[in-house]
Amino acid sequence: MPFLTLPTHRLHYRIDGAEGDKPWLTFCNSLGTDLQMWDAQIADLSQEFRVLRYDRRGHSGSGTPPPPYSLSDLGSDVVALWDALSIERSHFCGLSIGGLTGQWLGIHAPSRLDRLILCATAARIGTVESWTTRRTEVEAQGLQPLVPATAERWFTPTFRQTHPEAVDAILKAFVTTSVEGYAGCCAALAGADLRPSLSRISAPVLAISGDDDPVCPPADLEAIAKGVQNGRHVSLPGRHIVNLEAAPQFNATLSKFLIQG
Repeated sequence: MPFLTLPTHRLHYRIDGAEGDKPWLTFCNSLGTDLQMWDAQIADLSQEFRVLRYDRRGHSGSGTPPPPYSLSDLGSDVVALWDALSIERSHFCGLSIGGLTGQWLGIHAPSRLDRLILCATAARIGTVESWTTRRTEVEAQGLQPLVPATAERWFTPTFRQTHPEAVDAILKAFVTTSVEGYAGCCAALAGADLRPSLSRISAPVLAISGDDDPVCPPADLEAIAKGVQNGRHVSLPGRHIVNLEAAPQFNATLSKFLIQG
């Protein structure tokens, strides 16, 4: 497994797709998931792109520096990874906290971005109080008690019934996430409010929502699309992990946006 070693931690990453002049596409995961959450995208998108996936600090194969973390920490990890791999520019697709990371990059590292896909996210997710409570609960009890509610928020009942293996794989990654890493990211979410800065994002933005997402409903993605300089919004069937629940539509939507504009 390839790793980038940073002063306080290491980042586990994976590259798919043929080498050459293909443009880069970087994927960034949801809280409590690993890079395998994008498996349903790889076969389609690695034909046209060099696809970079990585595990966020405190998740799966990456290291866990002491919490708390900030959104700046998470965004700076991406820039460090691009620097180490000599990636001057990349498309970026992030879901949930990964979408917040993408917004941070759009604001603070615009010269490194081509097109930006923000999925099942918001410029402000939850509240300081809600994330502080979540962090306290996780530090006291671990992640296992959150599994039933997480499954409910992330997937529709129909998808949970018809695709149990896919759901189980996501939830297994969730429950095995480092408690310290999860708590550190809760702190990042508590402190992240990019609503005043959305207008600074100049990269073309595609905001993708899940029709039935209770975490970041379509109105949140519509607000992003309207708040950036050049944005559009598309809603697809499913809940929070919309890239998995609506994988064929998701892949086609991404390809059209990235290739045709």
